[in-house]
Amino acid sequence: MPLPALRAVPFIHLRARFRSGACAAALLGIAAIATTAPCTASAATAGVAHLPSVTDLAADTAAAARRGEPLVVLVSLPDCKYCDAVRRSYLSPQAAAGEIVARELDMSAATPLRDADGRMTTARDWARARNVRVAPTVMFLDARGRPVAAPLLGMQPDFYGAYLEQALDQARAAIAAAR
Repeated sequence: MPLPALRAVPFIHLRARFRSGACAAALLGIAAIATTAPCTASAATAGVAHLPSVTDLAADTAAAARRGEPLVVLVSLPDCKYCDAVRRSYLSPQAAAGEIVARELDMSAATPLRDADGRMTTARDWARARNVRVAPTVMFLDARGRPVAAPLLGMQPDFYGAYLEQALDQARAAIAAAR
């Protein structure tokens, strides 16, 4: 089955589609999005558990590196049903099974965190510094907090598991080659 075609969506229509102003603002400046990529607010996602929050990237990336794994970071927004789907269907089960080390970061929050280089920043500033503009974005980081695979932007439900496994394989290979 081919991937759905990307289509341009004027920002004025985005504001009408999203209840979360932060979600629409996160998509500002993107000329084309997949029909299934944007996040929307949903009462059905209320109360869904999150992955552990990123608070200390240096410690989290080091812990993942000791296992020979990348740190998987879900960059999300509150009330984002696609973020919830990625978390619930893909990342949480693998993290619970001990297959990956995963953390979550709310790209709209001023939550303090220690970057991989030891500097204090906020979740929002960390995401901005890495040009994260779409939620969900899944990043794969090495022990120094550097990307070791292309991030997964948005969500394609039909193929997401394959894309995630491909990115994890690429990240694991990069980490193994660096040892």
